[in-house]
Amino acid sequence: MQIRYVVSTMVFWWRENHLSFEQECQFLMSQGFGVELWPNMKGHSECRYERRNWPRITAATECMLVSMRSRNDRPTLEQWNEQIECARLLDADIVADLQSLGIPDGSEVTGWDFAAEVIKSAEENKVKLCVETGSLTTIKQVGEKFDSIWYCLDTGYANLDPIFTFRQYVDDLADRVAHLHLADNYGQADDHEPPGLRGGIPRENWDYLLSTLDRYDNDIIASFEMCPCMPAVMIRQAAEFVFDELKWPNRPQKQPGSPGVIYNPI
Repeated sequence: MQIRYVVSTMVFWWRENHLSFEQECQFLMSQGFGVELWPNMKGHSECRYERRNWPRITAATECMLVSMRSRNDRPTLEQWNEQIECARLLDADIVADLQSLGIPDGSEVTGWDFAAEVIKSAEENKVKLCVETGSLTTIKQVGEKFDSIWYCLDTGYANLDPIFTFRQYVDDLADRVAHLHLADNYGQADDHEPPGLRGGIPRENWDYLLSTLDRYDNDIIASFEMCPCMPAVMIRQAAEFVFDELKWPNRPQKQPGSPGVIYNPI
């Protein structure tokens, strides 16, 4: 197993503006992390993955590990094809929720036509498509239907499910996990707190997750997906828990000469 780490642009919500994207990427790269792109800034409908934005995204993320969170505005097949081509350009995986693939969550799936077209496009473009954790039953149906589908295991969501336990999510999905969303909560709402809350996901569940994933030879991208306090503080707190306390491997290393790089949006 190999784990590499990115930080979701979610951590910059409410600090983002159209002039700060390059600064966000520069800051994350200075800390040794890649970036997980959300399709738009908080409160804006403009999609980053539209073709006219490709030169800017490519330049800003040069030499970075990139993953992409899919559009969540009920994208058409044409819009799906556009973001898949963008992912190919960035050498990025795409994490998709069920609704963006036209799959109802929490019920027996009866229609696969739209999802099949999207997955076929991803296969043809050699883009890894990871279904984000929703109902465990539905997620497993998707995996059984399509061999090329991988899973994104969202630790926060798995901690909230009233039917299945955290360890059931791990046991049932681990062999095809290619992406992790690392977030914590107190078991009441998916509020995307930094990992390591006292009273949040128990330490033994974090250890169980890592030891189970270690049984498989998967290349995994783990994303710190947290709602904002200050980005530098949030990343530091999460990293201290994941790497110092839990002893997860391959800690990102700050780039030489990076101590002076700060995130200070214009």
